[in-house]
Amino acid sequence: MDLSYFIFLSSGLFLGWSLGANDAANVFGTAVGTKMLKFKTAASIASIFIILGAVFGGAGTSRTLVELGSVNELAGAFMVALSAAFAVYWMVSAGTPVSTTQAIVGSIVGWNFYSNHQTDSGILAKIVSTWFICPILSGLIAVGLYILVKQYIKHSKTHIIRQDLYTRIGLIIVCAFGAYALGANNIANVMGVFVDASPFHEVTIGKVNFSGTQILFFIGGLAISSGVFTYSQKIIKTIGNDVMSMSPIIAWVVVVSQSLVLFLFASQGLKNLLEGNGYPSLPLVPVSSSQAVIGAVIGIGIAKGGRGIRWSLLGKVALGWVTTPIISALLCFIFLFVLENVFNLIVYH
Repeated sequence: MDLSYFIFLSSGLFLGWSLGANDAANVFGTAVGTKMLKFKTAASIASIFIILGAVFGGAGTSRTLVELGSVNELAGAFMVALSAAFAVYWMVSAGTPVSTTQAIVGSIVGWNFYSNHQTDSGILAKIVSTWFICPILSGLIAVGLYILVKQYIKHSKTHIIRQDLYTRIGLIIVCAFGAYALGANNIANVMGVFVDASPFHEVTIGKVNFSGTQILFFIGGLAISSGVFTYSQKIIKTIGNDVMSMSPIIAWVVVVSQSLVLFLFASQGLKNLLEGNGYPSLPLVPVSSSQAVIGAVIGIGIAKGGRGIRWSLLGKVALGWVTTPIISALLCFIFLFVLENVFNLIVYH
């Protein structure tokens, strides 16, 4: 197996680490922020299910990124991932939740410009539309769940201690589901540009066959998990309670809402079921878990009359969403020029 592949793959691993550092907060930041789960407990659960989601559910969204820009040289794929990782790392260091999806899309568009490959406007429009649909859909789900939970608690006679126990168990379950959905939906951002050049072959363990792509996604899942453990606590503070003070019940609603949205945009089985019965379906597109969780928080805040939402902080987050793809595209264009003209590497053909 060519050692150079793993050298170039390092940028994807760095991007995976950045994604784990940034997006883990969207899965369990609210649970940790409300003191319902310890960080190490939540991080361990999230890491296991991120890897499972990446391996068993990540194929659908990766195809969409390949259609947006089929990066056809390994050195080019290296720089696309590295540019996105730098953009995400920059924002994460500032404590601003950003979209890894927007970063990798910006990098791919930058590669398309540099290599004179046409960007598929239909695919790009589909992806960009989800940047608006995702937080709105998450907000609507959150409002519906919040109303249902509020009514249940109002009429429930469960003792407060038992209710606390149920909430903790519920948070553990939805954190696992949310981590699986994150891995399935966002592994394309980390490893999608390396799929065409993957040197891995099918492996059989017992009676289970793993494709070369699944092995690649497993490695990417490990990188995401390392980011969860090493650098996600700063963003957890922002998501956990800085945007809006949350009770444990509201934290549960937020995690369920964003997890459902990520799952809806990643499930090939659900898409086939709906289309097979003549129903419209959502596209298999990597979406921003940051946008989903903040959409849920805003939805609940509005349902409560808009009280407690820190709009100034949301403005900072929204600015990060706008600038991330632009920064990523510019970095990719500049870095590709350097890679080709200074290091004499082939970045496209």
